[in-house]
Amino acid sequence: MASNNQTPEENGIDILDKNLNDMSRRIATNKKAIYVAFGGIIAIAAITLGYIYLYKAPKTEKAFDAYNKVELNANITDSVAAKEYKKVADEYSGTDAGNIAALSAAESYYNIKNYKEAAKYLEKFSTKDEVLASNAKTLLGDCYVNLKQYDKALDAYNAAVRSAKGNKAIVPRILLKEANVYDEQKKYADALNCYEAIKKDYPQFQLGNNVSIDAYIEREKARLGK
Repeated sequence: MASNNQTPEENGIDILDKNLNDMSRRIATNKKAIYVAFGGIIAIAAITLGYIYLYKAPKTEKAFDAYNKVELNANITDSVAAKEYKKVADEYSGTDAGNIAALSAAESYYNIKNYKEAAKYLEKFSTKDEVLASNAKTLLGDCYVNLKQYDKALDAYNAAVRSAKGNKAIVPRILLKEANVYDEQKKYADALNCYEAIKKDYPQFQLGNNVSIDAYIEREKARLGK
């Protein structure tokens, strides 16, 4: 975790350079400490390399093997899949395969309507892929809607919108979900804002069933007495 005292302008090279400058000023007065520190750096490097080659790499391979065994079982039901993916996610937490297993477990739990467990494993999942991150956050929001935890649902949907970064196929669908939550909370002004944002920013978006976004806007205005 970065120090709170670090300024935004400082990057890794700036910090390293500052540390090296501090080190050079100490050389003349305490060479012994430098030798001890240098020996410690070598020891840390050896431990790190040992961890990567003797522990992390084999663990990663085992993690993917375990994940693939579940993934390739074509006859597995969602109920069984949820439990099997959960095992991989828990046992290999911190690995890429464990991360993917968390998402797969969440999807399976969602399919069997175990929204609490689905949310738990979606909270564990992370990715740098914008579309996948947005979809995962949207599913998390759906879990919280089903659990009637509407504020958490909105937080998840807002995070999904941020991850989507203006994706025309994704963002308006999330805004529709947000609007539905606001309607459930009787926050009609907020719901109206969602519908108007869709009309303004995503005019090509189609609701389907020949329904216009204007119909939803007029409904919310009527609820607000406008």
